[in-house]
Amino acid sequence: MIGLISGTSIDGIDVAAAELRARGDTVELSPLGQLEVPYPEALREALLGALPPNPCSAGQLTKLDTLVGQAFGEAAARGVEELAGGEADLVASLGQTVFHWVEDGAARGTLQLGNPAWIAERTGLPVVADLRVRDVAAGGHGAPLASTFDAMWLRDLADSGPVAALNIGGIANITVVPAAGGVLAYDTGPGNALMDIAAHRATGRRADIDGALALRGNVRPDLLAKLLLDPYYAAAPPKSTGKELFHGGYLDTALDGLPPVGAEDLLATLTELTAVTIAAECRRHAVTTLIVSGGGADNPTLMAALARNLPGAALKTSDDHGLPRAGKEAYLTILLGWLTWSGVPGNLPSATGARGGRLLGSITPGSGPLRLPAPLTSTVTRLRVAATTGER
Repeated sequence: MIGLISGTSIDGIDVAAAELRARGDTVELSPLGQLEVPYPEALREALLGALPPNPCSAGQLTKLDTLVGQAFGEAAARGVEELAGGEADLVASLGQTVFHWVEDGAARGTLQLGNPAWIAERTGLPVVADLRVRDVAAGGHGAPLASTFDAMWLRDLADSGPVAALNIGGIANITVVPAAGGVLAYDTGPGNALMDIAAHRATGRRADIDGALALRGNVRPDLLAKLLLDPYYAAAPPKSTGKELFHGGYLDTALDGLPPVGAEDLLATLTELTAVTIAAECRRHAVTTLIVSGGGADNPTLMAALARNLPGAALKTSDDHGLPRAGKEAYLTILLGWLTWSGVPGNLPSATGARGGRLLGSITPGSGPLRLPAPLTSTVTRLRVAATTGER
């Protein structure tokens, strides 16, 4: 299988390939490799320009849906050739999220661009896509769907205390797996989103590379305190958010009325905001081990801030447990697509808030007749990641 996703940072398309098989109650996932395909700069700028609070016409949205679909099709083709040895059975795509409609604490809708017809046409393979909407239709938030992967993957690690998986993309999300009881998962807040905006304004670059600006700055207590007043942090899970909340105008409002804040101090404060809000959720659930993935895991200043705010927890990355952090979300997409293909619900109601388990997504046929396998008859509750690439 091939998995595709572009996160809320809109840097490019994460691609992974893996083999999956069910053995009793366990899914065995053998990673075959991952790569990142950058968006063409014009497409990336157009996507960023379409995000709230900017206006976007139906015509522009149609063009972006097509162009993203074509880019995903090319990325999938590269995945088949470069990672899967030229052969694959299925593509799963989580697309490019451009809007997550949350009102009065409930998700009302969600939109991912990248029409799967373009992927199917380019590769000739069937495509499982549009994976979030069914959970939203069932009363859930449609996010974070990483909860499905994390609950199965970390279940056996939680025997000695609650374990959490954290993905820091544009938005940060956490999955808490306790030794007993239901799994919780939700968005903690603005991951890299506000940091990236501040870094771009200061340097013209997409991010604060290696947290260098933040490292030279000092946290501004007045700005941090103002940012922490946002009611999102006090809201109870399940909950989800996105760049429709944490955008440039949001940052401007926070800065309004304060003494001038230099670029380095601003980055230091926004980095601390992300660390503090994540750490607060880890303490809320008495997390003993935190396993980090996503682009934020490559920011040493952010990771140091996390460690400082969580002195009693072991801080690791998904690489330490056999799963490359750069490709984790693409491997998650593979698992979700495989579950749908196998007739197994892919959401976790205790995490998303849905009324029950649901088969997720829609299936677009490839070049030949659509032949689904017989649905799995066993209940799948665990995920084992192969210790070595291509392990059989």
